[in-house]
Amino acid sequence: MTKVITYGTFDLFHEGHYNLLKHAKELGDYLIVGITTEQYDLTRGKLNVVDSLITRIDNVRATGFVDEIVIEDHTGQKVEDIQKYGVDIFTVGSDWVGTFDYLEQYCKVVYLPRTKNVSSTMKRTDRSPVLNIGIAGTGRVAERFPNEIKLVSGANAVGVFNPHYDHAKPFMEKHELAFWTNDYDEFLDKIDAVYIATPHETHYDYAKKAILAGKHVLCEKPMVFKKVEAEELFKLAKDNNVVLMEAIKTAYCPGFKQLISVARSGVIGDICDVEASFSRITAPDKREMNDLKYGGAFTEFGSYCLMAVIKLLGKDYKDVRFESVKMDNGLDAYTKAHFTYENALATTKNGVAVKTEGGLIVAGTKGYILAPSPWWLTTNFQVRYEDPNKIDDYTSKFLGSGIRYEIAEFTRAVGNLRNGEPNASANIYMLTRGESIALAGIYEKFLSQRNN
Repeated sequence: MTKVITYGTFDLFHEGHYNLLKHAKELGDYLIVGITTEQYDLTRGKLNVVDSLITRIDNVRATGFVDEIVIEDHTGQKVEDIQKYGVDIFTVGSDWVGTFDYLEQYCKVVYLPRTKNVSSTMKRTDRSPVLNIGIAGTGRVAERFPNEIKLVSGANAVGVFNPHYDHAKPFMEKHELAFWTNDYDEFLDKIDAVYIATPHETHYDYAKKAILAGKHVLCEKPMVFKKVEAEELFKLAKDNNVVLMEAIKTAYCPGFKQLISVARSGVIGDICDVEASFSRITAPDKREMNDLKYGGAFTEFGSYCLMAVIKLLGKDYKDVRFESVKMDNGLDAYTKAHFTYENALATTKNGVAVKTEGGLIVAGTKGYILAPSPWWLTTNFQVRYEDPNKIDDYTSKFLGSGIRYEIAEFTRAVGNLRNGEPNASANIYMLTRGESIALAGIYEKFLSQRNN
């Protein structure tokens, strides 16, 4: 008996999948199909899976070609499965030619021709049109966006806006976008959604204008510096049936989501304290070192740490106070924020001219979580207990600059809205509307204290 094995996500099952399985079955007598888990797809950077694992299994089984189904959930499993099941032939579509030649030491490798003019990406387009996103801003963060969006199916970067045309045009040419403009109204007319990566103080005006024009908004952090402005923007988004989302990339990455889930699972007991740090020695000519109104350590890096505190302990803190070490120009070189909750405490530390250990510690009544620096690019963390010999290790990939994760969530939310899900912004659990409003309120208190 000749055993054949193939693997895939098999999302939005289509003719190409059917033909692949049909031809794979023709190669032998017994066909094994490995179907990837959503978590494994995330670690591989595949951020566009729509159907659940159960649905994908049912669709593959319904073809009648498959004798056995296995679940692929980790790197290296193909080699394990080939040996475990005594596989004679490994096969996959021709778009992977050469990728799996290393398996030839274990079995025969066959690349099957793929079905032309059909793909899961095209099926996604049928279900929900591609989201054409314009980039507002051309600075350091905006530079990462065009490359990251290429890894998220269902979204496309089409153009760039900057009030200074000598910045916008080179950005367009470098990233091969369709257009550039220094006219924001013209910019909005050509896009479905906007990614705002302009200076902090411009976020409110650009976001409001986009929302009123019926455009979805993904806005870099801090989204705004006043609680009332955040409340207004989210209300406008709801009234205009568009998605508004704050772009704190850590909130959407797999490792940090896992950390939050573990912390809330009860394995460390009741959470009693959170300590989060993010600092960087910044060049003296950068905006955050010289913008006397909106620069400084806390406004530049505080979002990451504040987000962690809010996600772990909630929005309803009793008190927050700030302590800062200032530079000669009055901006904070280093700031600590101290939070008091009903039954918990939290401290955040941020620096632009002071360097400190960039870890995250979550203390509980049964143990604690330690995420080493740089925790905001969460790839691993440990759960430690009273018994020093008992340590639980968790690992997860953080791919690229991490922006792809927030783009994927933003695209998903827009797709849900297009498919009739009301108030999609309110259903983004990774960073909720209420949490973004709470962050704006904390910034408002800090700036009020600093300005006074």
